[in-house]
Amino acid sequence: MKRWLFVILMALLALGATAAWAQSGGKPDQNFFPKLEMPGLTINGKNMGERAQVGTMLQVSFALTTLTLAPYILVMCTAFIRVTITMSFLRQALGTQQVPPTQVLMGLGLFITMYVMAPVGHKMNKYAIQPYLAGTIEQPQFITEFTTPLRNFMLAQTRDKDLQLFVNLGKLKDIKNRNDVPFYVLCPSYVLSEIKTSFQIGFLLYIPFLVIDMIVSSVLMAMGMFMLSPMTISLPFKLLMFVMIDGWHLIITGLVKSFNIPP
Repeated sequence: MKRWLFVILMALLALGATAAWAQSGGKPDQNFFPKLEMPGLTINGKNMGERAQVGTMLQVSFALTTLTLAPYILVMCTAFIRVTITMSFLRQALGTQQVPPTQVLMGLGLFITMYVMAPVGHKMNKYAIQPYLAGTIEQPQFITEFTTPLRNFMLAQTRDKDLQLFVNLGKLKDIKNRNDVPFYVLCPSYVLSEIKTSFQIGFLLYIPFLVIDMIVSSVLMAMGMFMLSPMTISLPFKLLMFVMIDGWHLIITGLVKSFNIPP
């Protein structure tokens, strides 16, 4: 439960800001907004002298923005991409249309993602969340310790070719090695590498089922059954082969082992 305490605190801060606004009658108050002078941006109001309130408002806004982007972070920065694309290729290769249903595949992909990302989450909790809740580290160090395990995981799955692509597109000259790559370059590189890996796995999944389709189609043509769909006849044979070799076990095992989990 403690690992969710940080998120709960951010939500309470948001509720506190809402309550403060309600107490003011919902009307703009010059004392409520400070005079902020930024490059190209000025917000009029009396000089509050309470810069801490401004910092709190910005922190709340940042926390709410992070919570809003959490689903996209889950999809784009974890093992979810490879797992779901592979499952979709498998369903198409089997030719079962909507079986298993999309909800089942997404749920299975989510649980496999949680299993694969468990070591990363454990490091985040051990080196970032727990020390931050105990007050032994400050917020800047918390952010660094929190993102480092995820960054190492993404780097372990990303190809050098994909990293170099976005480094060259961004014309970044001061990057000496993989550890110097900024996060905004790492994210698209990781997604591109995961999509490529997923397509490679999908190609290997298609081969045995394609062979069955070709054999069934050749037999039907030899028998003169041109009006009979080969897909209809080959589907039971593909399901039989998939069940006999315990296909789900092999695919899940291969998927989990395909990830390079850093120590």
